Amino acid sequence: MPYADHVVELPFQKRFFSFRNLEAIIKARALMKREQFEILSAHTTLAAAVTRAAVLLLRDRPKVFYTCHGYLFSEAQGLRKWAYLLPEKLCARVTDLLMTMNGEDYELARRHRLSHDKLCAINGMGFDMERFLPVSSEERGKRRTEAGFREEEVLFVYAAEFSKRKNQRLLIQAFAKAAPEMPDARLLLAGSGVLLEDCRELARSLRMEKQIRFEGQVADMAALYPLCDAAVTPSLSEGLPFHLMEAMACGLPIVASDVKGHRELVEDGETGLLFGSGHAGDLAEKLLALYRHPELRAQYGAAARQKVGKYALSEVLPTILALYGIRE
Repeated sequence: MPYADHVVELPFQKRFFSFRNLEAIIKARALMKREQFEILSAHTTLAAAVTRAAVLLLRDRPKVFYTCHGYLFSEAQGLRKWAYLLPEKLCARVTDLLMTMNGEDYELARRHRLSHDKLCAINGMGFDMERFLPVSSEERGKRRTEAGFREEEVLFVYAAEFSKRKNQRLLIQAFAKAAPEMPDARLLLAGSGVLLEDCRELARSLRMEKQIRFEGQVADMAALYPLCDAAVTPSLSEGLPFHLMEAMACGLPIVASDVKGHRELVEDGETGLLFGSGHAGDLAEKLLALYRHPELRAQYGAAARQKVGKYALSEVLPTILALYGIRE
């Protein structure tokens, strides 16, 4: 873990209601009590719930700065939302500064008073925009040839952990549905995860092995994005996804599910296209629209790169350091 002075592993489980997380809370409390930290910086919904629950059990506690990467509930869920909202409300008592990354999460936090003291909206954590750049048509053609792609092929890319939330199955089904009308389209799926083999099998069952390529864990997406024509994400929920910002910085138009986080980045008909979350048919239509209209891909891609500039690390870092009381 880069830039860390010391790393302590806790028995943290990536399931919200796992009993193992009770052990993680107890051990986190013991660590905080022993080290007497002045500031706790907590990130992501589940990990932040575990660490802030530990803070609740302390008499002398650190100041807590919580960066929310996307709430796991919405107002539309009715009573079901309380399974995730209640822990947030309990932990709000020890949350001195809450930072949200999209407008919808900000409104949820404001409405339900999920911060003890201060609530701020930030433009994500910042990404290195200087690394993610478009390339010239000549360079693009050369790199595509080296990677085994033909110039006439239209490459769609999705980089994400293979999980239920990231929803690769829907994308594979939608791509297969549109494939007969997209003979020169390819779908590149980058990443690993528990559902990788399940998705490979789905692609095989749909006879999409030649048109869908599983790239594995890609070390440098900054080298892959400029080879592609569009980025796609069918994710079921997001805060402010890095992979979309990185793709947009490389001048790619976006096809994204109509969920919070995506709506923050993708202006429908301006920087890309939004489709009804969970609707394979709608996604297939949006893929076809970009496949058939290269002029739209160029128009949306240029607008996407311009829009994403405010999320660059150089823009975001001074704001976040100031919130922590640090001056460069």
